[in-house]
Formats: sequence, C-alpha cells, structure tokens
Amino acid sequence: MNKILLLFLFVVSVPLSSFTTAHKFYVSVTQVDYNAKQQSLQIVSRVFVDDIEELLKERYDKSTNLDKDEESLGVDKNLAIYLNQKLQFVVNGEEVSFKFLGKEYEDDLIICYLEIENITSLNTIEITNQVLMDLFEEQQNIVHVKKGNQRKSLILEKEKGEGMLKFSE
Repeated sequence: MNKILLLFLFVVSVPLSSFTTAHKFYVSVTQVDYNAKQQSLQIVSRVFVDDIEELLKERYDKSTNLDKDEESLGVDKNLAIYLNQKLQFVVNGEEVSFKFLGKEYEDDLIICYLEIENITSLNTIEITNQVLMDLFEEQQNIVHVKKGNQRKSLILEKEKGEGMLKFSE
C-alpha cells in the first residue's frame, strides 16, 4: 500500500509544472523542509495561477491580475492574508506562524515561499492546508515534509484538510 501511495505522490507532484493552463483537476503541492542548522521550516507551495487568481478575485478584488508582466497591486498582501487563513502548522504540539517571504511565477504555477523560524526540533508536525478548498470542491493539497533523510507525505482534501506526521530523532 505504501508503494502505491508513493507512486501516486510521485506521479502527481513531479509533472505539475508541465500542465497547460486548462486543467480538469485541482491540486497544490507544498514542500516543507526542516533546516536544523537554521532552526527553521522552509516552505514552498505550488498552486496553479488561474485557480489562485480566481480565488483572489472572488475574495478580495475583482480586478486582480496575476499576469507576471501586469500584476495587480496588493497581490502579495492578499495572498499572504489568504495563506495565513488556510495554512496552519503545529510543531511539537505548539501552534506556530509563518512569514510570507514572497512568490514567483513558473509557467502556469505560482510558487509561494514561506518560513517558520525558531524550530529547535521536529518530532511532530500537524498541518492544516485548506488552500482553494473553499472554491473548488475537488481540491487536493499534497504536502511533503522532509527532516534529514526522512520524508513523509499527506494528501489533504475537503473532508480531511489536516493531518499529522511523526518523525524520529
């Protein structure tokens, strides 16, 4: 069963950047890396541009434009507000908040960079990722967490928007 799950995660996450703008399913991929030396969680979240643009238009400003050459003012602010509402982390039983560091565009994806500082160890992590689930019923958010050579993953859906991962020392 684990091999099937890993194969599915690989098949879904690797080719994400090669899809055309029109897609028939809704998925995001978030990578969380524990950096013991810097005592931080470094987070990279990839979401389809057209999906997040639709959400930002509906929620914040109907004139929102995520064209990288003609981006609307206030996109970073609205994106940070939304992510703070829909993406939460509890590390070793303690709720922590992240900083929105910025974003970039890659083909039809928007890549958001986040960081959680002052993480001295990573034994457990609870992740809530409900990004785009309020707009798309079929949305799935895949989360990969890496600590050293350990890598674990979650597939979060509307009915199950959160999960916990445990790591050994």
